[in-house]
Amino acid sequence: MKETKRATFLVGTMAAGAILPFTAWGQKPMNILYIMSDDHSFQTISAYDNRLTETPNIDWIAQNGARFTNSFVANSLSGPSRACMLTGKHSHANGFTDNTKTFDGSQQTFPKLLQKAGYQTAIVGKWHLTSTPTGFDYWDVLVGQGDYYNPKFINNGTPVRRQGYVTNIIADMAIDWMDHKRDKTKPFCLLMHNKAPHRVWSPDTCDLDLYNDKVYPLPDNFYDNYEGRPAAAKQEMSIIKDMDLVYDNKMADKENEIHSNRWLEEAGRANYLHMTASQREQWDRHYEPIIRKFKEAGLTGKALAEWKYQRYMHDYMRVVHSVDRNVGRVIDYLRKSGLLENTLIVYTSDQGFYMGEHGWFDKRFMYETSFRTPLLMYLPGGKRGDIDAMVQNIDYAPTFLQLAGVKVPADIQGRSLLPLLKGEKKRGWRKSLYYHYYEFPAEHSVCKHYGVRTRRYSLIHFYDDINAWELYDLKNDPEQMHNLYGRPGTEKVTARLKKELLKLQEEYDDPIRNSPLAK
Repeated sequence: MKETKRATFLVGTMAAGAILPFTAWGQKPMNILYIMSDDHSFQTISAYDNRLTETPNIDWIAQNGARFTNSFVANSLSGPSRACMLTGKHSHANGFTDNTKTFDGSQQTFPKLLQKAGYQTAIVGKWHLTSTPTGFDYWDVLVGQGDYYNPKFINNGTPVRRQGYVTNIIADMAIDWMDHKRDKTKPFCLLMHNKAPHRVWSPDTCDLDLYNDKVYPLPDNFYDNYEGRPAAAKQEMSIIKDMDLVYDNKMADKENEIHSNRWLEEAGRANYLHMTASQREQWDRHYEPIIRKFKEAGLTGKALAEWKYQRYMHDYMRVVHSVDRNVGRVIDYLRKSGLLENTLIVYTSDQGFYMGEHGWFDKRFMYETSFRTPLLMYLPGGKRGDIDAMVQNIDYAPTFLQLAGVKVPADIQGRSLLPLLKGEKKRGWRKSLYYHYYEFPAEHSVCKHYGVRTRRYSLIHFYDDINAWELYDLKNDPEQMHNLYGRPGTEKVTARLKKELLKLQEEYDDPIRNSPLAK
């Protein structure tokens, strides 16, 4: 794939097949660099799938470390996912079940435990947990969701607006903290949390013209009719119906002739006003011809739906390109600073994301596309290659603690991935995963649901405003188009999965198991 030189940053090369020695263990404490992007789909990381885009810097982590091929979240929503990661506990146990909640910062988190063990801890970028960050020696976080251009931050309690593009700024902050602000006599744990590629997918000005000639293939189930899946039919995250022309597709014309959802239109036009004059000039150079052609075309029906899909994909891929470039900058800093030999590097997302599958954008559902999340880990001297164990974001906290030599508290519900990263075969690894989504009624109108996933099957119960079960054979129906629940011949597998579901609810002490809604 040909790309402009200014839009590409490749980390320093390492000889193919080279593995850094494990000598850092026992000689130097292991640092932790945890990079988490927001809504970065595994389909748009070329280490997983190179049909849509290339991410050479993120791929470096996979090429020199481990690629988890069965990585999942516990609750596919930004704030709850972050709370699960920090605590190592499912949403009902950490209290942050949906984005209307406020995270209880007084509770146990892995950064607090690392602090007690002598680590310096820091977080830069997106927080999105409402409460003030705790457990960090240094924190510099976006206000709320944050803006792509000239965003507001809170630096250890002090509000500050920074000029520039958010992904560049966060990488700058991460490098600056590692280079100038930390005590270099201590091991560190740095959480670098990108806003991107979260909605509304606004590219950096230098990336606006990337992929102009690219035509993205329409997913086979883009025009899904949701037969046999009533909860899927109720959602409001359709590219066709719910993707906003002004807010999402950036058709904020100066003539004020294009109108959409009132609140979203106002927000979309306000995003433009946040830019500097120079930024607006470059933005207009790219988008004004697109707006003009859109007005002239008068698109409706499928033509409009597919136009919106292409606009979405182009902007999303440009934003991902910036994420990848800045990941490369940070890894290159580690290499040049001699930190690669004793730093665990993690790249992940807070959850998966729909790139037009089922006709959707966003996440939330327990369906594979949003339930799965990318997870790549580079451990000096550790395993290189694929790890196919079923892992979940509640596993990150115990992994970091064990890496640091800290005893993992008994109430943490996740399991350490360190044995897997060291290439060991861990007996008794989980054979099923538990999921629970809570935010309804709310944006995108995804019903509350919980479920269990095994290697082959997925059983989901939608509840509260609806009472619907769904069963999928992931081997024969990986896209989850055919709900098998209640069909003749599925009685035994359904009973087995319901038994496993109840076992997990009891193991994790989820109170839903005793609710009439679960019956």
